Amino acid sequence: MSSIRTLKTFLAVARHGSFAAAGKHIGLTPAAVGLQIRALETELRCQLFDRGARAAVLNPSARRLLPQIQELVRDYEDLADAGEADGLSGSVVMGALVSALMGAFSDALWSLKRDHPRLDVRLYAGMSSDFAQRVEAGELDAAVVTQPPRALPSMMVWTPLYSEPLVLVVPRQPHFTLPTDPVDALRSAPFLRFDHGTWTGYLVDEAVRQCGAAVQVGMELNSVEAIVELVRQGMGISIVPQLANVAWHRDRALRVIPLPGVEVHRHVGLLERRQHARHRFTNAVKSYFSNRSRTTGRRR
Repeated sequence: MSSIRTLKTFLAVARHGSFAAAGKHIGLTPAAVGLQIRALETELRCQLFDRGARAAVLNPSARRLLPQIQELVRDYEDLADAGEADGLSGSVVMGALVSALMGAFSDALWSLKRDHPRLDVRLYAGMSSDFAQRVEAGELDAAVVTQPPRALPSMMVWTPLYSEPLVLVVPRQPHFTLPTDPVDALRSAPFLRFDHGTWTGYLVDEAVRQCGAAVQVGMELNSVEAIVELVRQGMGISIVPQLANVAWHRDRALRVIPLPGVEVHRHVGLLERRQHARHRFTNAVKSYFSNRSRTTGRRR
């Protein structure tokens, strides 16, 4: 029977896309990685990777096995911490929007790590649509993403965590004439547009539509942080989610303006499979935000 180490090697190749890259990550030579993979293929009686000169790509057989192997490895890692009946421990692999890491999710993660020091969270930053595919494939346990604009597969579930209003951000020292009226500004100023092919971009387009303005797109980017930095430099204006925990109202180079008559929020939530091995962790994340919402409500 294959060892857990061999299964971890298989997962490393699946994640990094080649024997060389996987070996560099886990401390083995490409030849040693190849030996382990061939031994696993012999035992399972099937080929797992389509091999090229510089790449190893999961074939259909391996993709079917991937979620089961991931759960086997994680269950094994949890054995060392089985005595902590009330604690969270072991490894969790998550995706998160960069803007979520700058906002409310960073507080949740810090709180969970503080209360559960034996918990190991491995984070990957990226885009919501990419994470959806990786969660479905079992490459990630869960991901913090924007609310999906379309229905999810039946095996997936998205739970809302918090919301961010969409606001207009403008420079205090623009390199162009900037009207004081927000709608007039949208019509005439260079507009830094969030990539309309993304889930957040879809919401920005809806906010623009509700404003009734035909914007003059000067640039299209897929990062809230990059857009805001260009606005600070006076390159244009934009509509973006107002990130939690980011004090834009104190920014000397930036002004944040509510959009009149616009009721568009970016809802950020936790995307996971209905069946996976890290429900205790994902339930803890959801409980954190539920408790936070109740506390905020009482303060109001």
